[in-house]
Amino acid sequence: MTNKLDKFKEKFTKKDNPEIKIGDIVKVHLKLAEKTKAGGDKIQVFEGLVIAKKHGKGMDGTFTVRKIAEGIGAEKIFPVHCPTISKIEIVKHSKVRRAKLYYMRGRLGKKARMSALKGTNLAETSSEDESASKTEK
Repeated sequence: MTNKLDKFKEKFTKKDNPEIKIGDIVKVHLKLAEKTKAGGDKIQVFEGLVIAKKHGKGMDGTFTVRKIAEGIGAEKIFPVHCPTISKIEIVKHSKVRRAKLYYMRGRLGKKARMSALKGTNLAETSSEDESASKTEK
């Protein structure tokens, strides 16, 4: 017999979230409420490196994404099951040896690069698949 709290949590958990790992470069698509005549939501993309994951996959789980925009570092902490997140894309996997990449805060330029895992550049493979499917048609 499940209690009311479990039923409430089950209603708000997302089932389609990808497996995010430390060192991944991700694009987080956020829905922003915009008051226009069209009345639709605006999608804003925040792309950066996942430097931390906390509290697991449950309702209180979060992940921290860091990006550098015009020489200034910006970090955002996203709840895993946030309703304003419309989609999470994994762009690239990187080789890491630590659970938290807080040391990346002190690095800029070439020193801030992460070495990619072999054969995991997801952006290149998806574009190759699309071009191959277009040539088949």
